[in-house]
Amino acid sequence: MEYAQEQIDSLAESINTTDHFSLCYAWRKSKDGDPKFRNDLITSSGKSLGDIFKERLFDHYGGFTPEISKEIGW
Repeated sequence: MEYAQEQIDSLAESINTTDHFSLCYAWRKSKDGDPKFRNDLITSSGKSLGDIFKERLFDHYGGFTPEISKEIGW
């Protein structure tokens, strides 16, 4: 699927405001090809959506907690 620059930038904004639990849930439960994880979708600032997601979940929040992991399950 093709994404317009506005759509990519909007997804980046959404990632940057998503809470910890929701990011973990998306990481574990999203389908293959989810645009939030794609490194070929580049924002106007020059960062990929995949990098933005990874930085928000792992650098900002520190990744999964045992509590969140148990709550989400497999």
